[in-house]
Amino acid sequence: MAYWLMKSEPDEFGIDDLALKKCERWDGVRNYQARNFMREMQEGDFIFMYHSSCKTVGISGVMTVARAGYPDPSAEDPSSAYFDKKQPSENRWTAVDVAFEERFAKVLTLEKIKQLAVNDPRLSDLMLLSRSRLSVMPISHEQWQCLMEHV
Repeated sequence: MAYWLMKSEPDEFGIDDLALKKCERWDGVRNYQARNFMREMQEGDFIFMYHSSCKTVGISGVMTVARAGYPDPSAEDPSSAYFDKKQPSENRWTAVDVAFEERFAKVLTLEKIKQLAVNDPRLSDLMLLSRSRLSVMPISHEQWQCLMEHV
């Protein structure tokens, strides 16, 4: 089992939306490194949902991979904002299905995560703190445990 963090803007799709739908396709990722991480995801892996570009930035809850990576249908759909105009005949993008597990009572804020990283060596190489623009990233088991201790 692996652990991940995936970012979303809650006004577009957040933990509350996933809680209502129970399971949803995660698509539209157009960064090769993030796409490659999505290709590594397996059914049952745990994922932190991270809310970005909002008032309270941070980890809002937990979801799981319900379906491992498959070709992203939005890349082939001309009506989609994520349509791949460069190579519409070759789908080079990946989607996964995610299932709702838990909404945290309080968001574990980025500010709090940074504070924790100063004092806890388990978070010293947390990719979230060094690759802030990456929307999908792995989390080690130790990092997962550390962060879960503070939610």
